[in-house]
Formats: sequence, structure tokens, C-alpha cells
Amino acid sequence: MDVTSGPFRRIYDPSVGEEREWYINDHTLIRDGCGRWHLYGITHPEPADPFDETQFAHAIADELLGPWTKQPPALIVDRSYGETHLWAPHVVHDGERYHMFYDGGGVDRTATAMNLATSTDLFDWQRHPDGPLFRDGYDARDPMVLWLVDRWVMYYCATSDPAGGNHVVAYRTSTDLVEWSDRAIAYTDPSTGTFAGNTESPFVLWHNDSWYLFIGPRPDYVGTEVFRSDDPLSFRIEDKVGHIAAHAAEVVDDGEQLWVTHAGWGQGGVWIAPLIFTE
Repeated sequence: MDVTSGPFRRIYDPSVGEEREWYINDHTLIRDGCGRWHLYGITHPEPADPFDETQFAHAIADELLGPWTKQPPALIVDRSYGETHLWAPHVVHDGERYHMFYDGGGVDRTATAMNLATSTDLFDWQRHPDGPLFRDGYDARDPMVLWLVDRWVMYYCATSDPAGGNHVVAYRTSTDLVEWSDRAIAYTDPSTGTFAGNTESPFVLWHNDSWYLFIGPRPDYVGTEVFRSDDPLSFRIEDKVGHIAAHAAEVVDDGEQLWVTHAGWGQGGVWIAPLIFTE
């Protein structure tokens, strides 16, 4: 089975109404209890300056394809909390509250902070009072959280050793979204390094009796590759089953079909396309 996408269309341009061009990079979408969509993401004026990314964009829409309306930033960096930047929000609902996981940085890039903020309405966010959930490296970031049978699993990109090594998709598990296990590895790439890498933006999806892992940029900035497995905690490079021309791809289910998104530096906002599985 191959995984690809249909044509992309832009659904949100953060530059509208601004004096400068802005970008959205790693992002997340979630629907509230009234059916309204919320978009959160890294944002900054062009050109890209990742270590000056200090706020999360927020926009809302009644329909996934828009129109989207810009809101005040969902979060602004809090230096007193130890944050040096705000990267890659991911939001889930546990039945009572919304939980936003994100990379808050820190002075040691081998022990970057995975932070948590919670909300009851998706507008007002409060940071977890006890500080980071855990620290990992190198520049551990891009969390994605899902419920797996009897526990939550957080996937994120990191390196095999916090000081560097193979680029990996790490994971940790939790029953309460606050206390997390030690790290384990779901995917190890042959490539090595520290900053950046090709296991960014991990997204794991259950579809058609299989698990799929989306990661990128591969092989270029606008590129996401897809891997298939029978085990959501173990993927291999030999099991690649698709390629999508997207950066920081997120899969979105609107209740009728699956979509895949695209955003990033110099990309002009957030784009979306139908996600296609072919035999």
C-alpha cells in the first residue's frame, strides 16, 4: 500500500493583516466540543529564526477548510519558567481538559524541556506548575501524543544519545499525561548529527489495520516519508510506503476523510490536502 496526497490548498495565511510576512511551522489542529476547529503552531516573521520563535499562533474556523480567523497568541515564552523558545505544540483532550505539549528549550540543548500547558476552553492556557515533564536531547522536540489501549504514548524526535548520534523517534508512556516513563525508541534512522535531522514532526496513525509513521524533512525541506508497521512502537526504514510533498505534516480526521497538512519556513502559511492510501 502506498501513501500519498491529493493537491494542496492553503487554508491559513498568518501574514494577512500584518506589515511583514509571517510563517507557521510545526503545528497542530483540534476540534472543540462545539465542532469548531483550532489551529496552533510555531510562528515568526520571515525570514526563519528558530531560536527567536517565542509565541504560538492560534486561529479558529467553523470548517476545516476555512475561513480561519486569527486569535491572540496561545502562549508567549516565559523566561521565568526557563523557556528560551516555543516549538511544536501538540494538543489532545483527555475527556476533561485540553493538554498542550511543546518544547520550551533551555540553556542545555542535550536536556531540552518538554513542557505542558492545559486549558478547558482552548483559549486560556496555564502551564503545569511543577515545570517541565522531562528533559531530553539533542533538541528533543515535536511531541505527538495518542491513546494506545491503556496508556498515552508521546512520540518525539531526538538523537540516540542526548549529545548526538542517530536521529530517532523516541517515545514515552503515561497514564495521566503528567508522569512519563523513561525513553524508548520507535524508529532509528541511519543518519547522524545533532541539530535538525530527518525524524522531525513524527505523527503516528492507525488506518486499515496498520500503523503508519510520518516523519520529515525527507529528503528535502518539503518532504515527508511514511513507514508502515504492525507495531506502533517499532518502525524500520525498510518499511517505507509513501512520500508526501509536505513539511511538518499532521494528519487530520474531519469525520469524513483524512487530510494531511503542510507548513514551514517560506511556505506562506498552512496548507492541506486529502491523504490517499492506494493498494
